[in-house]
Amino acid sequence: MKRRELREHIFEILFRVEFVEEKDMDEQMELFFEDLTEAKPADVEYMKNKYLAVREKMSMIDILIDEKSTGWKTSRMGKVELTILRLAVYEMLFDEDVPVTVAINEAVEISKKYGGDDTPAFVNGILAKVAAV
Repeated sequence: MKRRELREHIFEILFRVEFVEEKDMDEQMELFFEDLTEAKPADVEYMKNKYLAVREKMSMIDILIDEKSTGWKTSRMGKVELTILRLAVYEMLFDEDVPVTVAINEAVEISKKYGGDDTPAFVNGILAKVAAV
């Protein structure tokens, strides 16, 4: 599976965090991966590990997003936008395998696919502020 596909699937898993209690996320992941028949075991492992890594840093990431998003707090953001930002900020700050510019570009591409008309500009603007740190 290509990196972009993996990232989109991680986004889809992370999106569930907003609607599913933490204790039920393991079951949700298993259901997700049952439907993802084209994923190789290494892909599944990569996605699970990345999800867990983002989840572990989510509080810190949300604080940073709140600091950088003038007039918007994570509690008021759309769930799609918030999930895209969480994944991208994680990649920018904690994933040494992903260059910052790639994390931003991929987040904008995901936002074009899953978000509204204004989502790419919103996501790009916040991530540009994070990158300036």
